[in-house]
Amino acid sequence: MFKLFIGNKNYSSWSLRAWLLMQHFQIPFVEQPVVVSGTGASDMHRAYADNGLVPCLHVDGFQIWDTLAIAEFLAEEFPQLNLWPQDRLMRARARSISAEMHAGFANLRSQCGMNIKLRLQGAPLSDAVQADISRISKAWADARAMPGSDTGPYLFGQFSIADTMYAPVVWRFFSYNIALPTVAAQYVQTMLAHPAMQEWERAALKETSVIRHYDDDALARFGGSR
Repeated sequence: MFKLFIGNKNYSSWSLRAWLLMQHFQIPFVEQPVVVSGTGASDMHRAYADNGLVPCLHVDGFQIWDTLAIAEFLAEEFPQLNLWPQDRLMRARARSISAEMHAGFANLRSQCGMNIKLRLQGAPLSDAVQADISRISKAWADARAMPGSDTGPYLFGQFSIADTMYAPVVWRFFSYNIALPTVAAQYVQTMLAHPAMQEWERAALKETSVIRHYDDDALARFGGSR
């Protein structure tokens, strides 16, 4: 049995990745929500996640933490689902940009945290954040231009782990009202129309738990409303 421990849907970007992957590919799991503090690893999570973070997937009690590790485990567990693209070059590129997302874009992460409830005014961004946005937009455009990507509307045509890795960025671009090139803007709309993304948003909007410093900082810098 799979049990997935996830944080607040309004804020927990890493939780969204694992949850969306399992939802899209219809991998049965029990969802176990927990409250996150927004301050990184916490002892309050160590009863179910040795690293003190969520998400954490329990496989008959065995812990797998970190979204990319969870994704790779599921890709091996369910090879027939093609969680990575089947074409070897597409698969290599999907892994490349997923790893890039996993390890990079620190300025976008820190200055534009995922916060689905916010509707901000699109204030000017720092050069460092804009550089992250430009790189992401190019990575998306390059993926959509690869031969075979016209088999569907996602990064490599068919939905894959790469799409889940960038799902929180989609919410950031939407909530922070960020202007994007045409291909990137189209991809954002594609992801926002995904039924599981819409389900996640509905749940996020119903949450009552608030990380006040996240909200106040974003509103102070960008303007807008909750």
